[in-house]
Amino acid sequence: MKGIMKSDARRKWRRLTLGLAAAGAITATVATQGPVPGQPELKVGDPAPDFTLPASDGQTYSLSKLRGKTVVLAWFPKAFTAG
Repeated sequence: MKGIMKSDARRKWRRLTLGLAAAGAITATVATQGPVPGQPELKVGDPAPDFTLPASDGQTYSLSKLRGKTVVLAWFPKAFTAG
């Protein structure tokens, strides 16, 4: 029983450490990205520019067709996944 608890604690610690490292790497990457040349920089309150993306249901969605509706964009990186 004692060995199981230690193993569980190590696993939790490892997950926490990996999670913090990943969060730090993502934050560093995002912080070093600058504006895209030729694109105006968005400010708080600006409307989002139109974009079209394929969805997991196989359909393609354009933001312009969803104007006036609540839109939640969930983004999942492909790295380390089967997708």
